[in-house]
Amino acid sequence: MIRFVAARRLAPVLALALASCADAPTPVPRAQREPTMYRSLAAAGAVVDADAARSMISLYRANKGLGPLVVDPGLQRVAEAQARAMADDGKISHDAHGSLTQRLNAAGYAKNIAVENVSAGYHTLAEAFSGWRDSPPHNANMLAKGMKRMGIATAYAPAAKYKVFWTLVLAD
Repeated sequence: MIRFVAARRLAPVLALALASCADAPTPVPRAQREPTMYRSLAAAGAVVDADAARSMISLYRANKGLGPLVVDPGLQRVAEAQARAMADDGKISHDAHGSLTQRLNAAGYAKNIAVENVSAGYHTLAEAFSGWRDSPPHNANMLAKGMKRMGIATAYAPAAKYKVFWTLVLAD
């Protein structure tokens, strides 16, 4: 009899406790920012996240037994100028405004070994990286031995066929 009475007395308390749990607000997850590798660069003023690119390409290189890269401000400027030159011309070219060797010499990198990937039409860093990885010559450049520094840039040309032009420069 005592057990039954105790249970009867606890029933309203338990019901109230359960009801308060049901009415508790459900936590709403904070809005998370989209990773920059997926952000569209098909917009005026959009800039590729060079650190995200460095991280992505360095990890890919590490998986192949190669050393990491660092973002080099001078190579960034070389890449930016090339991407802008291609966007201004509306076409993909390694020689939009001089060969890679000429552009590197002018920027003070005369004695460096360097490779360059140029492309267009990719709207995100993830797309560009995948395209380069799936293209044997571009992939070979990303996996070139001895490369330690990089610069990467995009330029947006809304009236051009490809819209977003890319340049990646790697140097020893």
